[in-house]
Amino acid sequence: MTTAVSIREVAPRDGLQNEEPIPTDDKVRLIDALSRTGVRRIEAVSFVHPKAIPQMADADEVWARAWHNPGIRYSALIPNTRGAERAIRAGFREIEVVVSAGDTHNRKNLNRSTEESLDDIAALIPLVHEAGATLEVIVATSFGCPFEGDIDPKRVAGIVDRVRADGADRVAFGDTTGMATPRRVRDLLSEVRPELLHFHNTRGTGLANVLTALEFGVTEFDASVGGIGGCPYAPGASGNIATEELVHMLEDMGISTGIDLDALIGVAAMAEGLLGRALPSGVLRAGPRTRLV
Repeated sequence: MTTAVSIREVAPRDGLQNEEPIPTDDKVRLIDALSRTGVRRIEAVSFVHPKAIPQMADADEVWARAWHNPGIRYSALIPNTRGAERAIRAGFREIEVVVSAGDTHNRKNLNRSTEESLDDIAALIPLVHEAGATLEVIVATSFGCPFEGDIDPKRVAGIVDRVRADGADRVAFGDTTGMATPRRVRDLLSEVRPELLHFHNTRGTGLANVLTALEFGVTEFDASVGGIGGCPYAPGASGNIATEELVHMLEDMGISTGIDLDALIGVAAMAEGLLGRALPSGVLRAGPRTRLV
């Protein structure tokens, strides 16, 4: 039985990219607060063109001002070679790039076909490795595409085979619009295994999907404090699984995360204040099951 799980907190990047832009000071506060919760991995920023994702326009300043806890592995998302060069100059040694299993989503997200993106990634890997960094390839729409419907697990497996052959260090599967269900997770993981899974809770199946993935031995997951996040290029792509909900469930199962749940709930409340709206996390609303009245 799995005794420990590693959670990558993605609110500062994936979470904020689908929200109205907030001030740089607030982004720094969010990263610094998350860095004090016991989380050991944080996706901090994305080095994309400001016209594409204006919420990330201040990525360089945010990263320069944020506290870099030496006990945490910080990563950055990049769309292309130019983004990789910016991330490397900023000092990142863990870099992520996205390709969509759904060709239509890939064209809307990256303005090129899936095959063209795979060619770009193959050329990008040596640049990242020469800088002493690692590259994780995130396969978006792995469990279904909002434009094309179901994605054949064999197509995802083919993408994984390609990027691993080209030298990618890690592979993650993204449930971009919350189309995954335990059945779909089981079907895909029976075909191919990633290092990490990124689930959304758009249709309420996020934690059930995690439980299914645990049965297959997956022990690394993305989550976003408060349940914020989504994809600007996919209609209806609301909400990642909430980090505090994931920690609450796993710790009660005897699966260690190393994260302070009370501190995490405090950060979720902070995020709610920064964004000025109620967040979807049930644990933020009700507190942990051990909280008595």
